[in-house]
Amino acid sequence: MKDKPGYKEALEEIELIVEEIENETIDVDLLTEKVKRATFLIKLCKEKLKTTDTAVKKVLREFDKEDKEAD
Repeated sequence: MKDKPGYKEALEEIELIVEEIENETIDVDLLTEKVKRATFLIKLCKEKLKTTDTAVKKVLREFDKEDKEAD
């Protein structure tokens, strides 16, 4: 299990953890650790989405600025 996976890997791991919990296939002794890991992964995904959103907005602003300068 990678410590800091990419977005796709983190999302897949979250889905696996949720599936284990929903299917009650997770050992009670591991439940706390799995919940902690899922929390970490969710925060990581939120961080990556926010960073991506900011970068895309920046690119779009620059594009709009260039477009207006061309007029």
